[in-house]
Amino acid sequence: MNKSYITTAIPYVNGKPHLGHAMDYLLADVLRRYMMMQGKEIRLQAGTDEHGSKIFKKAAESNVPVQDYVDENSQKFQDFIHSLDVEYTDFVRTTDADHERRCQEIWEKLSNHIYKDSYEGWYCEGCERYVTDKEHDENNGNCPDHQKPYVKLSEENYYLRISDFKDEIREAIENDKLKITPTFRKKEFLNLLADMPDVSISRPKEQVQWGVPVPGDDSQVMYVWIDALSNYITVLGYPDNDISDSWPATTQIIGKDILRFHAGIWPAILLGLGLELPRNILTHGFINVDGQKMSKSIGNVIAPEEIISKHGLTPFRYYFLRHVSTIDDGDFTWDKYEAAYNELANDLGNLVQRLATLCAKNQVEYAASEATPEWLADFENHMNNYEFNAAFDILWEQIQAINKDLEENKPWSLAKTDPKQAKLVLLKEIQWLLAINKYLAIFIPDTAKKIEEVFTAEQIAAPKTPLFPKN
Repeated sequence: MNKSYITTAIPYVNGKPHLGHAMDYLLADVLRRYMMMQGKEIRLQAGTDEHGSKIFKKAAESNVPVQDYVDENSQKFQDFIHSLDVEYTDFVRTTDADHERRCQEIWEKLSNHIYKDSYEGWYCEGCERYVTDKEHDENNGNCPDHQKPYVKLSEENYYLRISDFKDEIREAIENDKLKITPTFRKKEFLNLLADMPDVSISRPKEQVQWGVPVPGDDSQVMYVWIDALSNYITVLGYPDNDISDSWPATTQIIGKDILRFHAGIWPAILLGLGLELPRNILTHGFINVDGQKMSKSIGNVIAPEEIISKHGLTPFRYYFLRHVSTIDDGDFTWDKYEAAYNELANDLGNLVQRLATLCAKNQVEYAASEATPEWLADFENHMNNYEFNAAFDILWEQIQAINKDLEENKPWSLAKTDPKQAKLVLLKEIQWLLAINKYLAIFIPDTAKKIEEVFTAEQIAAPKTPLFPKN
């Protein structure tokens, strides 16, 4: 395996990009930039999930041909990813002809683990999955994620025999061959695995008209599990090509609501194909608004572009990468966001302005330092454990420490009595800031680039416009 491979969950294109999608892409980008800093070659996948009855109905309601509908919405997600300053190497659409053909080949390779059976039970149209009687009763007949009643279905489908792989999946997860982060999600899933049923992998064509045809059975189309989950390897060229230079994935980044599919169904598919399991699954939480889950009915849905338009991209990345936990649920309020913006302006923006002004006044020139920062080991430990917000905290503590050091040494006063010492103090501050800035580039790359340009210029000068203008 020559490349490190990072994946993101492919969103369903019946809606606009939301904050949960943003977290997928931001976390993947942070990991990509960090690993590239270590000299690794990275493939980063993104894509869109474009089949299913919800898509078909949405297109019909909009009076748009379904292919035009998915083309337009897939492009929205591609534009959204770029707007976050995230770069991917591979983008897959489940309506791509190559993907559809490869899914059919994967189905045939799994044929020994597939059987046809009749089903009568509960189904969530929002989740596009069946639920057990137990789950139905525990949720009082309503999907907790979509706030809609489960519907009773009776139909004949194809099933993937998850039971063929349960023991192997459990062993891999328990021994961290397939590592799930955070650990409490691992424990949650292992409790679910014991009762996990075989999974339906097709729907009758009369129920779902928009999908990949099941090989050898024109009356059925593939259900989301084979079609969508397989994107992680079809985008690499499987089964046409040898994908061992990229697979198994180093890290697969998902929201907590789809862990059961990525830790249960996806490993079963891989084992059935004779492929290795991914090394890590990083599971992040939900973004709430004012302590409540975002909901159209409540009226508290906030679009990412609305937040970005307020102060730009850097404050957006700063808030969601530092003030939202990498692994737990996070919360957004406009008050918290404004407070975070003021942190940026006061702690970093003001520091850059003051330090550059003092360096210009005292004719300080940048000189590189080879010293290894004492805080770097803690930073790397957090990064390696997928505690990105904690790693960002370490950088911010150092930024605050530079501000404190400036106040204590007062180079503006020192310059009057000992200009040489004042220059040494300012040079130390520059070297300290640029050592931090190297790693700030993982989180807020645009601002980090500006800071580097300011302090490595032949003649240091304060930015004409503050990095973060005050409100």
